[in-house]
Amino acid sequence: MSLFRHERITTTTAKAKELRPYAERLISLAKRGDLHARRQAARRVADREVLGKLFDEIGPRYEGRPGGYTRILKLGNRKGDAADMALIELV
Repeated sequence: MSLFRHERITTTTAKAKELRPYAERLISLAKRGDLHARRQAARRVADREVLGKLFDEIGPRYEGRPGGYTRILKLGNRKGDAADMALIELV
């Protein structure tokens, strides 16, 4: 998943809003860090490198945070088709 690999991506606002709950659930699993949580996350994240980064770096980073791991910043309209663009990043 590109959001976990790069920790911030630029996409349309609609896609960013759809991505937020998906990413927050995966980070919550990574915070738990047990084997069952890793296997549940592996169902959704196919790339082992990204899964490792999620559980080894990103999960422990948010250990004391109860939620709200992502931020969506609106960037304006895309030049070609005037789609609303947004930046979604890990806080």
